[in-house]
Amino acid sequence: MARSLPGAVFVLMSILLLLYPSPSAAEIKSLKITADARAMIRFEKFGFTHTGTVAVTLSSVSVSSSLSVPDPSRLGFFLLSEESLVQVLLELQQNPNFCVIDSNYIKHLFTFRDLSPPPHSSFNRSYPITSPNEYSLYFANCAPESQVTMNVRTELYNLDGNVKDYLSAGLTHLPTLYFLSFIVYLGFVGFWVAICFKNKRVVHRIHLLMGGLLLMKALNLICAAEDKHYVKVTGTPHGWDVLFYIFQFIRVVLLFTVIILIGTGWSFLKPFLQEREKKVLMIVIPLQVLANVAAVVIGETGPFIKDWVTWNQVFLLVDIVCCCAIIFPIVWSIRSLRETSKTDGKAARNLAKLTLFRQFYIVVIGYLYFTRIVVFALRTIAAYKYQWVASAAEEIASLAFYMVIFYMFRPVEKNEYFVLDEEEEEAAEMALRDEEFEL
Repeated sequence: MARSLPGAVFVLMSILLLLYPSPSAAEIKSLKITADARAMIRFEKFGFTHTGTVAVTLSSVSVSSSLSVPDPSRLGFFLLSEESLVQVLLELQQNPNFCVIDSNYIKHLFTFRDLSPPPHSSFNRSYPITSPNEYSLYFANCAPESQVTMNVRTELYNLDGNVKDYLSAGLTHLPTLYFLSFIVYLGFVGFWVAICFKNKRVVHRIHLLMGGLLLMKALNLICAAEDKHYVKVTGTPHGWDVLFYIFQFIRVVLLFTVIILIGTGWSFLKPFLQEREKKVLMIVIPLQVLANVAAVVIGETGPFIKDWVTWNQVFLLVDIVCCCAIIFPIVWSIRSLRETSKTDGKAARNLAKLTLFRQFYIVVIGYLYFTRIVVFALRTIAAYKYQWVASAAEEIASLAFYMVIFYMFRPVEKNEYFVLDEEEEEAAEMALRDEEFEL
C-alpha cells in the first residue's frame, strides 16, 4: 500500500520541527510507545563531539498490522542531521513511497531485524559517533498499516575524558552561565534592597513587587544552573526541574504584572487600576498559566509525543498575545497624559512624565523584540557548538532591561514622575505643542 499520506505528514512535521526549539537538555529518556502508527517519530536532538555516543535500549517490542506480517527490516532507528534532512525531504517529495531507512543521507543504527528473536524482543546497543555534528534520533515505520508498541530508553552523551556529559555540545556551558548570572542578580537584589531602605519614605508598593521580581529571577537562575548541572553529570535533573518551572512561572507572571502596573502608573500616579487595566491583568495572568503548562510539556517530554508541535504552537501564540497585551496600558497612559497636559497647566511635569513613558515604551518593545526574535535567530543560525551564545545573549539582554527599568523607576526623593521646574515651564509648553508623542 502506498505510504504517500504518512510521507507527506513527515515532510510537514519535519519542517515544523525545524521552526520550533527542541527541549533544552538531552537527558536520559525512558518512554513508552503504544500502538503508534506514525511513519516517523523523533526522539532527541543532540550535538555530538568526536567522543559522542548513542545508546538505545528497547523492550516489550511488538508490531501489529491489519495487512500481513510486517517486514522487520522496514522498521528501525537512525540519526539524521539538519543538513541531511533537506535531502531526505526532497527524496520523499520525489517519491512518496520512499522509505527513509533506504536513504543514503541517514546514519543507520539498527532495524527490528536485529532484535533477537524478532519481532517480540528487546535490544540494547551503543553506537559511537564518527562524524561530529548535531543529530536527531528518529524511528521510522515503513511497514504498511502497522502499529508499534515498545519501551524505549535513549542515552545520548559526549565523553569528557572518562566522564559522560549528557548536555549537548552547545549547551555544556549553561550551568556555569546560569550560576554566574545568579551571582549577578543576587548582588542586584542586595543593591535594590539598600536603595529601598535608604529611600523608604518614597518606596511604593510597585518597588516591593520589583524587588520580588528580582528575587524570583535569581532563584530561577540558581535552579536552572543546578538543573543543567545534574543533567550534565547524571542525565537526570534530580527534581531541580520542578523548582525551575515553579520559579520561572512566578518570575514570568511577576514580570508581565510589573510591566503592566508601571505602564498604568499604578502606585506612582494613582493608587487604583481602571477597569480596562484590570481586564488586561485578568487576561495576561491566566494566559501565562497556560504558557507555563505548555513550557513544562515541551521541556519534560519531547518531539516523540504526538501533540508536541501543538504545544509549541500554543506556547508561541500565548507568548505573542501576552507581549501585545502589555503594550496597551503604556499606550493608554501616554494618551491620557497627553490629553491632561492640555488642561492642567503643568507643562514641565507632564513633559517629564510623557518622556519617561515613551522611554519605557521603547525599552519594553526593544526587550521583547530582542528576546523573541533576535535570540530565536541566534539559536537558528549559530553553529551547534555555540548554542549557549543565544542563552548568554538572552541573559545579558534581560539584565540590561532590568537595570534600565529599575533605574528609571527607582525610589528617589525627586522621581521624574513628580518633576516640576517652573523655570522650564515655558520651554516644556513649547515642547508639548511641537512633540505629539505619537507611537
